[in-house]
Amino acid sequence: MTPSQPHRYRQRIARGALVACLAGLSLLPIVNWIPGGHAANWYDTNTHLWLLGSLIVGAFAVLIAFAVGRYGEVLEHLRARLAAAPQPSGLVCGAALVLAALALYAATASSVFSRKPLLIDELIQLYQARIFEQGRLWLPSTGAPDLFGSLHLVDVGGKVYGQFPPGGPALLAVGDLFGAAWLVGPVCGATAVAAFLVFLRATERGRATRWAAATLFAFAPFTVFQSASHMNHGFTLAALLVATAALAKVVTAPTARPVLALVSGLGYGFAATIRPVDALAFALPAGVWYLTRALRDRGRVRDLLAAGFGVALPLAVLFWYNARTTGAPLVFGYDVLWGRAHSLGFHSAPWGPVHTPARGLELVNLYFLRLQTYLFESPVPALLPALAALALAPALSAFDRLLLASSGLLVGMYFAYWHDGFFLGPRFLFPLTPVLVLWTVRLPGLVRQRFGRGFVHRFVLAGFAVTALMALTLQMPDRASQYRNGLLTMRWDAEGAAAAAGVRDALVLVRESWGAQLIARMWGLGITRSDAEWVYRRMDACRLENALTSAERTGVRSRRALATLTPLLRDSSRVVRSPFSQDPSRGYLPGTPYGGRCTERLADDSAGFTLYTPLLLARRGGNVYARDLHARDTALVRMFPGRPIFVLQRAWAAVDAPIRFYPARLDSLADSWGVAVGSLGSARSGIGR
Repeated sequence: MTPSQPHRYRQRIARGALVACLAGLSLLPIVNWIPGGHAANWYDTNTHLWLLGSLIVGAFAVLIAFAVGRYGEVLEHLRARLAAAPQPSGLVCGAALVLAALALYAATASSVFSRKPLLIDELIQLYQARIFEQGRLWLPSTGAPDLFGSLHLVDVGGKVYGQFPPGGPALLAVGDLFGAAWLVGPVCGATAVAAFLVFLRATERGRATRWAAATLFAFAPFTVFQSASHMNHGFTLAALLVATAALAKVVTAPTARPVLALVSGLGYGFAATIRPVDALAFALPAGVWYLTRALRDRGRVRDLLAAGFGVALPLAVLFWYNARTTGAPLVFGYDVLWGRAHSLGFHSAPWGPVHTPARGLELVNLYFLRLQTYLFESPVPALLPALAALALAPALSAFDRLLLASSGLLVGMYFAYWHDGFFLGPRFLFPLTPVLVLWTVRLPGLVRQRFGRGFVHRFVLAGFAVTALMALTLQMPDRASQYRNGLLTMRWDAEGAAAAAGVRDALVLVRESWGAQLIARMWGLGITRSDAEWVYRRMDACRLENALTSAERTGVRSRRALATLTPLLRDSSRVVRSPFSQDPSRGYLPGTPYGGRCTERLADDSAGFTLYTPLLLARRGGNVYARDLHARDTALVRMFPGRPIFVLQRAWAAVDAPIRFYPARLDSLADSWGVAVGSLGSARSGIGR
């Protein structure tokens, strides 16, 4: 046995263990075997679909493989003619691929996502981008977070700003200045494709594998939908791929390349200003590689220093931003909003059960199970080819080890994170897409090396072709239709509707659901976001309504206000889902009498309600949008005297019901609030038009 043989043997054992672990996480319903917590209720349905899809793909692949074997001479002649034909340069092909990807992402952003931020994360980042456009880091607080606040909006110390790091909003601000914030995602997606091409040219020997990997990455459904959205995962992956491509150029160069090393460091550093966890997972192994090379070769010290300087520049901006907003360089907006419970680790979560290793395993299992579908929208489990390729590979290159180490760190960090990151797929694992794509397209070549160009090789190629055809013609259009018809309220054009209704320079009271009002009222009492969520999810809605009314009348705030609610949590174990609402988060304590305000709020919900948060982005028409909190609205009338007043709500209680502006008279509102019209002062003028 040669000295290298034990090392290769250990590598194979480790790789086999990795493949077995990933196969278990991505194919078995471990989440359903752990009592309590999360669940994959859809697993049996997906399993049946995978089996059916695999049978269809397998049957067609067998037929095609036999046909190709019988008529192979004709196909071989055609392949030879194609190989002899003039081929365009790699630069031309690369540019065409990048432009095609950009066009697809932009078309998807327009036709599927309506060029709108659809998730609250996207919306708050665009809101922060518009703060940046004003030359500010934050807006001055109105002192009324219940009327003007939102879930991910920090309103502390007289400052209002988004909870997210500044890198994503900064990119959106650049696009929004040109009236095209919706194009930032597609441009970042196209940048990621270009960077991946550069990386592959530096690290992958096979030309066919390079182009197949770049093409599959560019047009994979997971890539397309994430890149077409306002989500910051695409921004982060673009920065990480630029950094990794520059690193590959540095490592493969015969001499030091400090300029490219600087670009690499800037990429990792900028990614940290968007998603620090993702950046750390990829920058840490890269930093170890830079350091190891510098220790072995003094000529490479310049690369190490340049990369370190590149990382430090964006981090300095990030720490400065944090210091100016939160008051401490290492404290982020979400730390201020949610406290230490928001951070990585096994501890109490901002809401819901305590995050434990068992719950972390549940989440990781869910992420990989979802990847089987959302990665390629294929009729067979999407990770099977990558797992097979990983098992068949004779050895791992240095770049393979780098990417696998980064991927493992990323999964490990989100194993220790309490939140279920699901939107347009398992979004926390989006940075794994290039790695999974690369191993997927390697499978035919590895099969050819192991089994030759016979039936098995033809079967794999035919299976890939049938799978791609089914995904493109059946499953991807269905997914696009699903996304296109979802989150309709977030797409509503408030500014256009206001102009059409003649609503201008008005005070608009936005009627939200009773549950949303209860949570906002707790914010108004100074109760933290995490405590408000904790109380709301464990208390009967009517009991909470009465307790908040009492606290508002007596003027208690903050910890004292929370203390008045805490005794009511003694019955939290008996609270069930409310039979009076379709909202699964609203609680009901059996036997609790509902009357007075509680009955009124239920009637309001039955009449129709909408969402306030999307209206944070409304800029035209001079209207002021605020959350309708009934008697609390007297403060609004005093803040904005002389404005006509409208109530904004759905025409009736249905998701597809139209959202309308209803004019309101001050005397009628004052009567419902139980206050005298005269107490509102000069606010009477102009009301009731």
